[in-house]
Amino acid sequence: MQSAVLERTADVGSPAPPPLDHADGGAGGGGIFGDPARFGMLAFLGTISMLFIGFTSAYILRAASADWRPLAPPRILWVSTLALACSSVALESARRGLRTFNVRLVKNGVVATGLLGALFVVGQVLGWRALAAQGVFLATNPHSSFYYLLTGLHGLHLIGGLIWLVPVTVRAHRMQYAPGTDALGLVALYWHFLGALWLYLVYLLFFF
Repeated sequence: MQSAVLERTADVGSPAPPPLDHADGGAGGGGIFGDPARFGMLAFLGTISMLFIGFTSAYILRAASADWRPLAPPRILWVSTLALACSSVALESARRGLRTFNVRLVKNGVVATGLLGALFVVGQVLGWRALAAQGVFLATNPHSSFYYLLTGLHGLHLIGGLIWLVPVTVRAHRMQYAPGTDALGLVALYWHFLGALWLYLVYLLFFF
């Protein structure tokens, strides 16, 4: 009887660990297969990868054709690339702030990620307009067709990430994420994937 009372007292007095927030990327136990959200995200990223691998194969085959005309990259492309790279850095700073209980770093990092991501999209639109001003359109030549197609697909996926960042930003400002956890891990996984994919597309389109 006395041991049961002591056990109950110990349970009441011991602090409970902070809950992991799985909505936006808290790491669950049991590895990847123990975290359905992370497993689903990896499966989705695998599908996107296969899509762009298919376009890469078509690009390489088409580039060997006699009517291929290399396209010069718009200058704004380098600005947008830098903005996207900086957005990944900002998101990592937000994750670090969440793990170290730095509320201001979390809020500022998430907002900066969204603003820099939006700047990237604006840069892409300006790049398309610059090409159009030069008379380079989707059907002008095979290289321009692939440029508009691949950058457009990537832009759509990044806009999806920006939409996801809206509720993430709201929750970060309300501090609905458990401090000391990595509740931003899932959105960071998607965002960094898009950043790496963009660098790959730049290499494929202009340096391959």
